[in-house]
Amino acid sequence: MTISEQAVQHRQDYDGASPFPGAEEHAPAGRLQVGLTATIVVVPFVALGVAIALAWGQGVTLTDLLLAAVLYVVTGLGVTVGFHRLLTHASFTARPWLRVVLAVAGSMAFQGNVVDWVAVHRRHHAFTDRPGDPHSPYRYGTGLRGQLRGLAHAHLGWLFADDPTPAERYAPDLLADPAMRRVARAFPALCALSLALPFLAGWAITGTLYGALTAFLWAGLIRIALLQHVTWSVNSLCHVIGARPFKTRRHDRSTNLWPLALLSFGESWHNGHHSEPSCARHGLNRGQFDPSAAVIGLFERLGWAGKVHWPDPERIQRRRAGPQRQAHAPTGD
Repeated sequence: MTISEQAVQHRQDYDGASPFPGAEEHAPAGRLQVGLTATIVVVPFVALGVAIALAWGQGVTLTDLLLAAVLYVVTGLGVTVGFHRLLTHASFTARPWLRVVLAVAGSMAFQGNVVDWVAVHRRHHAFTDRPGDPHSPYRYGTGLRGQLRGLAHAHLGWLFADDPTPAERYAPDLLADPAMRRVARAFPALCALSLALPFLAGWAITGTLYGALTAFLWAGLIRIALLQHVTWSVNSLCHVIGARPFKTRRHDRSTNLWPLALLSFGESWHNGHHSEPSCARHGLNRGQFDPSAAVIGLFERLGWAGKVHWPDPERIQRRRAGPQRQAHAPTGD
């Protein structure tokens, strides 16, 4: 029996405060996975140091910033609109070519192939903040030491653990889709493309190898690092810090964290999302900026998307929590 299966077996006995059963037995991943993950985590920070050294005394060029912004938006929306709202939760339907474009864009964010990403996220929703959740910050309990350790686990540590999520169980629809299987197999090549594009664009725009190098650093490695840490912050911070205005399942402590709304393209309205997982808009309250929902709305107007699950005002009102519950961990079903 795997560690994940053991956790699922004990989830009914979980009290919401204790460490998950088997938490201390979390086996490390294999050397290859650890090495690749460490490289993806460490290299962008090395690149940041190099980029700062190169920019010392002359600043960052507008070309590098614009390339970084464009690629951040394209790959970020590939994750939020494509991987998450379309493929994981079926918040809308999309024309076949748009499904592929979004899956390719999301794959270029260096967050795993599309099939595995969807499987892990569906598992997260199946066992949110309970045994079986692959990246809950409550894995080691709710005490201060356990909480700090849990935040580290939810943000990054889970990537180094041997806790596989079977795609056959959690993403059979994507495995049955030939186009998604091809995109998943192309993940390494798409990662290489994600780094090659800024290098080539920088060279083409500036006509120099130096311009290509700085574009590679800022619009390649540093852009990837920023997007990854914003996404991981939704896993970690958006289950610990912020407001809980909507009812969620028992033990689900997802929160709305407004400072991350822009950088996460609306994903940090996480409590709203966990309250209504299939809703295309995560920012359910007035004034909650949700760029991903705006893009889905644009696709709908263009005729590229259909069957969009927009918020139902009456249902949203029923999902609202009282003041006491907004300030504390959820206890309802």
